Amino acid sequence: MPRARIYMDWNATAPLLSEAREAVLSALDIDGNPSSAHGEGRAARTIVESARRDVAALCGAEPAAVTFTSGATEAANMVLTPDFRMGRTPIKLGKLYVSAIEHPAVREGGRFAREMTCQIPVTSAGQVDTGALEASLGAHDRQSGLPMVAVMLANNETGIIQPIAEIAAIVRTHGGLLVVDAVQAAGRVPLSIGALGADFLIVSSHKIGGPKGAGALVARGEVMMPSPLVHGGGQEKGHRSGTENVPALAGFAAAARLAVGNIESRMGAIAALRDRLETEMRSQAPDVVIHGSDVPRLANTTFFTLPGLKAETGQIAFDLEGVALSAGSACSSGKVGQSHVLTAMGNDPRQGALRISIGESTTQAEIEQCAAVFAKVAARRRTAGQAA
Repeated sequence: MPRARIYMDWNATAPLLSEAREAVLSALDIDGNPSSAHGEGRAARTIVESARRDVAALCGAEPAAVTFTSGATEAANMVLTPDFRMGRTPIKLGKLYVSAIEHPAVREGGRFAREMTCQIPVTSAGQVDTGALEASLGAHDRQSGLPMVAVMLANNETGIIQPIAEIAAIVRTHGGLLVVDAVQAAGRVPLSIGALGADFLIVSSHKIGGPKGAGALVARGEVMMPSPLVHGGGQEKGHRSGTENVPALAGFAAAARLAVGNIESRMGAIAALRDRLETEMRSQAPDVVIHGSDVPRLANTTFFTLPGLKAETGQIAFDLEGVALSAGSACSSGKVGQSHVLTAMGNDPRQGALRISIGESTTQAEIEQCAAVFAKVAARRRTAGQAA
């Protein structure tokens, strides 16, 4: 009998939760448009507004401050704009400052012109260089408009957690807006938009076990909002037009409700599995480099380099052995290229790295199977090196 495959790419997309699946299927039976006033429409609207409350609870925000989108990429493009409004008063933003390790959806700058985007370096430990951020904001031309800073709470490749509270204090001092990509952090660390000091959070359904195709931009309040990216019928209070995806939002809500519970105990169990795997990896290949292991990081993520092993070769080798993992981010249509995150941390850009990311349904047996495959791959690398 062939051995069952094991899935260790949760940072790319988490397996769909049974509760989310059931919520989607139930919502598919609701025929009404949530903007319609009749009974069927009101039933659909009830699902949407219930989801808004659940996603708000996930982020420690007010329901009215949640705008649903088709995903995190749309939410990023919505909020990363130089054009904001405070009520009916236009507010101009002069420049966008993004960290060098951001997801491409943020790193590309959204609706800011390229010359209006500035990249902030990170340290060799993979955390934002707050001194460089302070210097950049100190030199910001206030006549051009307010500064905006966009930083992820937890990196999608390394899992490294950023010092958001410190960053938020710097941004506040310089009168800027702070956008936090919380896609990887949601459900894995407690989220509170107020405690983080963020003005906006970005979250995604399929990263927490909900269906693909749903996300949200969560604001601290409703006073200052970006100009709409999607125009049309004025849904989502005019912030994002288009009929809401009721079934996807129902699944998003179910996943959000589960994501807020027992985070500490859930992540503690996952961290124990990750640590067991990394111990085995170091035993089999003492030269393995586990990026971010000496700074705070997500409990579920191992981003590692085996010297002499190309990322694409390693990914294929694991896949052939029945282990699904990734070579960095899964945001580039399956392409395996050099990691901009490792480059930003000062590593050789030719150095490959593989990401193992696990979750609640990962078992001890799967960890042992993955460790055995790692041992095989490491041995083949040694053999190949000796033959060369």
